[in-house]
Amino acid sequence: MSVHIGAEPGEIAETVLLPGDPLRAKWIAETFFENPVQYNSVRNMFGFTGTYNGQRVSVQGTGMGAPSIGIYAHELFEDFGVQKAIRVGTSGGLAPTKLRDVVIAMTSSTDSQINRRATNGLDFAPSADYELLEKAVAKARELKISFHVGGIASGDLFYDTTDSLEQWKKLGVLALEMETNQLYTLAARFGRKALSIVTVSDMMDGSGHTSSEERESGFANMVEIALAASK
Repeated sequence: MSVHIGAEPGEIAETVLLPGDPLRAKWIAETFFENPVQYNSVRNMFGFTGTYNGQRVSVQGTGMGAPSIGIYAHELFEDFGVQKAIRVGTSGGLAPTKLRDVVIAMTSSTDSQINRRATNGLDFAPSADYELLEKAVAKARELKISFHVGGIASGDLFYDTTDSLEQWKKLGVLALEMETNQLYTLAARFGRKALSIVTVSDMMDGSGHTSSEERESGFANMVEIALAASK
């Protein structure tokens, strides 16, 4: 066991999907896994292991924000030997994305100071694992869904009253969320593979949004893409 994950050695697969919402983790396990077994309920941050097309795979909720996913990703990498971590989350979309589009993140910028603290002030630019990204793109094309590949941004403030949104738009950022930058940085530090696949649940210009119920259990495309990429 680790501090925040109550699993025994061997209970977590080498490949883990990482939704922010623990109830999405439960939905993924019940919808996509064969014979899912729950290994974690500490702080109600649910984790499950099962099989998908014969491959052993886990899903672990991470909560919201860089500090929260940082805790779970760190423990998964260091204490449980996870080799591949794929975030399946929601995001706020910027043009040219549209509501419910999938965004596959090559890189993730941030306004957080968390990377600078970990690197003695360096501006480290974390990126996705190319092999995972390539497989994800292939699956997205096969599904014939609307998807985008490019840079996203992970912010510390959900309710941001500064002009940072305008700056991200000028830089061509596709979507805003709160976790990917930290996941990619930790994967680099531990020498592991990581990818972030997010669905546009809300448009940043206020033109569209999805319900909390759909955000919990309505974004099957990104999960199928993530499972295909994990093989």
